[in-house]
Amino acid sequence: MSSKPQKNLETFPNPYPNRDYQIHMEIPEFTCLCPKTGQPDFATLILDYIPDKKCVELKSLKLYTWSFRNEGVFHEAVTNKILDDLVSTLKPRYLRLIARFYVRGGIFTNVTVDYRKKGWKIQPNISLQDFTPQSNFKY
Repeated sequence: MSSKPQKNLETFPNPYPNRDYQIHMEIPEFTCLCPKTGQPDFATLILDYIPDKKCVELKSLKLYTWSFRNEGVFHEAVTNKILDDLVSTLKPRYLRLIARFYVRGGIFTNVTVDYRKKGWKIQPNISLQDFTPQSNFKY
């Protein structure tokens, strides 16, 4: 595999395709260029997804995000482009991408985009804090 920036996202088969589970990633070194000034923009990308048949291979994701380093692009555009590319490659059940851009001119920018596969429904959360096995037990 190359160690140069590339737009190719590689995948591997989901080892548990019959189960909904969340994959969480944080990419703290994302950079691109401001299309107006050419100055660098820095962001942390937060990626959460529920895979269907495929998972993203991490090195290819790193090289993919690195490929934006010299591109002039608005925050909103690059966040949506990354989501579109991930959805096109992975075809996940659910995917959310948050781009937290560092302060520029006194303004922080956070862009959140998500995708939900048609017909997929999120399972309700179960809080184990509320479950106390002794609650029905009489001493």
